[in-house]
Amino acid sequence: MRQILGIYSAPRQHWVGDGFPVRSMLSHGAQGTHISPFILLDYAGPTTFAPTTERRGVGQHPHKGFETVTIVYEGEVEHRDSTGAGGVIGPGDVQWMTAASGILHEEYHSPAFAKKGGNFEMVQLWVNLPAKNKTAKPGYQNLLDADIPVVDLPNDAGKLRVIAGNFAKAKGPARTFTPINIWDVRLARDKTVTLDVPEGHTLSVLVLSGIVEVDGREIVREAQTVILGRDGGGITIEANGDAKLLVLIGEPIKEPVVAQGPFVMNTVGEIKQAMLDFQSGKFGEIRNAETA
Repeated sequence: MRQILGIYSAPRQHWVGDGFPVRSMLSHGAQGTHISPFILLDYAGPTTFAPTTERRGVGQHPHKGFETVTIVYEGEVEHRDSTGAGGVIGPGDVQWMTAASGILHEEYHSPAFAKKGGNFEMVQLWVNLPAKNKTAKPGYQNLLDADIPVVDLPNDAGKLRVIAGNFAKAKGPARTFTPINIWDVRLARDKTVTLDVPEGHTLSVLVLSGIVEVDGREIVREAQTVILGRDGGGITIEANGDAKLLVLIGEPIKEPVVAQGPFVMNTVGEIKQAMLDFQSGKFGEIRNAETA
């Protein structure tokens, strides 16, 4: 049985731009190497937005050295970046952006969603890259809900979507640089599921709604995260009510991490170089994009 390293309640909400009211449920600054290869997870919402003709979101900004994974539960997000990639994602869709050697991007509510308003809920996860891949070419994956396999859990316990990695015989559509599992789980009231987890891999379970019991030992409530040790096999989760969970599993990247703002590198010198590269225009440009 894995050791429970801690249960963390989401801190007070803060705004990213004017479109994303987030709570940082995981961060390298708070949990350090216990969450490697993950760096940050911001949970935006649930929030109800009034209709508007204004753009809501974050104007163009840089990233380098990692990947961003945006999962939409309600609402719509529009993305554009300096590779020329972009698109709109809605409920169930995922955007997977590889910043790697450097990219500029912008994130807004889609014009259609802004115009009609409504409920908005999403998460954005930052995934670290090994040093050898931090100089890779930037990229973008648009993973639609229809392309993400859904597995029925045993005993009518609920459903699990495989965004990255594998579960049972299902394989997620995301291409990753290191072994990662990202599972979007719906667990039914009073039901139990046992999840197999590779030995030596990081394991975090985020409770976005509902209340669960982990391994018959600890209660984890809405907007809380449980982080477990890397040894001891799988995990058993029982739902006290209908629950929405995000399960993050990954092989740790055993390298130094220096994170500053939108850059995640291995040394302070590399952070300084990333800033210089951004300032000198090496991250390219977003054509015809509005700046914030």
